[in-house]
Order: sequence, then C-alpha cells, then structure tokens
Amino acid sequence: MGKYPLNPVRWGIIGAGRIAETFAHDIQFTEQAELVAIASTSESRAKTFAKKFNLPTFYADYDALLSNPDIDAVYIATPHSHHRHQCILALGAGKHVLCEKPATVTPEELEDVLACAKKAQKYYMEGMWTYFMPVIKQCQLWVNQGRIGKLLHVKAEFGFPLPYSPDLREYDNRLGGGCLLEMGIYPIAMAWMFLQSHPKHQSLWHHKADNGVEDDVVILNDYGDSTAQLSTSFRSKLNNYLTLIGDEGTITVKDYWAAREAKLFRGQEMIDSFVENRPQQGFNHQIEQVSYDIAAGKIESDTVSWDDSRAFQQQMAAIKNHF
Repeated sequence: MGKYPLNPVRWGIIGAGRIAETFAHDIQFTEQAELVAIASTSESRAKTFAKKFNLPTFYADYDALLSNPDIDAVYIATPHSHHRHQCILALGAGKHVLCEKPATVTPEELEDVLACAKKAQKYYMEGMWTYFMPVIKQCQLWVNQGRIGKLLHVKAEFGFPLPYSPDLREYDNRLGGGCLLEMGIYPIAMAWMFLQSHPKHQSLWHHKADNGVEDDVVILNDYGDSTAQLSTSFRSKLNNYLTLIGDEGTITVKDYWAAREAKLFRGQEMIDSFVENRPQQGFNHQIEQVSYDIAAGKIESDTVSWDDSRAFQQQMAAIKNHF
C-alpha cells in the first residue's frame, strides 16, 4: 500500500462557505482522506452543500458533528474570529483539527488552542496550504541549492479590490475584519518561510476604510542582511507575485498562494522553470499530508509547525501596533 495506511481519515467540515467548498472539491483528489459530513448553522445551507458533494451526513449544529464518533478530524472553515472557540471545542471532543488561516486573531488565542491540542494529544495545524504546494517546495529547493546565490530580498503581495461595505464579513471588526488577517497572512508567511526570522526593524504604511478597518497595508521588514517588502489590499488588485531575489538570480511565482509555475532567472534569461498542471485548486496537497500525519499518530505538522503559526501571529500583532 506504499506509505498510505489502509483506512482513510474521515473528515467533517465546520462552516459551509466558499473555502469549505474548495476543501470538499479537492479532497476528492486524495487517497488518505474521505469527507463524510458538513455542519452549518443553516440547515438549508448544510443540506445543499451535502447534496452538491454527495455527502451522507449534514448537520445544522456544530456540536452534533463533533459528537459523531465516525468523524476523525474536522476542517474549520468559519470566520477567524470563531477559530479559537471552535478549535477548542473540536479538540475537546477528541477530533483532530485543521483550521483555516489565520489560526486565531491574537497570539494569546493561539496559545489557548495549542495548549488544548497538547493536552488532548490531538493533531492541530493552521491551514497554510501554500506551504504544501509543489511549486513552492521547488522554490525552497532552488534557494537551498544556491541557485540564486544569497537571498537578499523577498517581495510578496496579495491584493484584490473588495468594495467597501460595513456589512461584509471582510470589513466586520467583530469578525476579525481587515485585509491584514484576511490576505496579509500570505505575504507574511512567505517572508517567514524563506527568511525564518523576525525583522530587526519594521516600517509600515496603512490606509483605513470608513469604519476604521485597515484596507491597505504596505510593510518593509529589515532583517539586517536582507529585506522583505510585503503588501496587501482590499482597495486594488496588486501584482500578486512572490519574488525571491538573490545576488546571483531571481525566482518569480505568479499568484503564489495557489502556485502553478515558478521561473528561475539569471539576469534577464530564464534558466529554469517548474510547472504543476492540476485540475484542482491545490488544497489536496495539504489535506493528503495532514491526513497521513494523523494516521501516523502525529499531533503537529513538520510543514506548518506550531512555531510557524506563532510566528505568523506575533508578526501580525506587531503590525497591528502600527495602526
């Protein structure tokens, strides 16, 4: 059977929004995972979701899903303001947890969740799916092989126009609204992946929407021997590239969070590239590895560790101090 145990990990989803649909679609491209149930606070939404993805079970109550002994693990796909509470409930119910990023809205909330995972001896991981992408892993390999020489600059952007409305979840302060938590975690995670350190100095510019929620953020991190230029926005579409610049070459990845192609340049000449052609969005890579980790008895990921999540939270908290 190769590296895969006989029995797939049986998953349930909490929350039936857009990101939950991506999970439900991409889990079909895994060998070690099986989706068996969906829970939403709306019974009609849960029923529609279950029908769309041919699921045998749906719930209009999160506790009912967590009480099902036939579910091994849950994917939490609700607004990040709910993550702490729902992760703790799930871990306390004996379920392994994959939680959509950001893990929580503060470092303190994250520590509460990690303490519960450790006590329950259940798997917990923040769903930074980009870390599992074959294209991003290839970029790591190129950097580690010295293909661009010494890494000097990391540039990462994530921005799409989202017209302001105080009724939108993304702008709702009560739900952890703002572009930093919603999208800024991606460039922050890229800087952490490739530089593996906190900045020595940080400069920041930001703009706020009418209700005081940040809708545009530009960050310059100084690490002493290298820099990271990071930006995120609800106000405009940014270039949305990851660019890794060394003293001997450059790597570029368009739409890096769902990376499909990386290009390696020496000067103006492209000297190498890596492409992943896939029919799915790419959640399957994360789901498969997490399911294998769970089946192997692990409680923490080697790819997105608890310390990685701590770093994301610490850096976002430091940025918020500038607002």
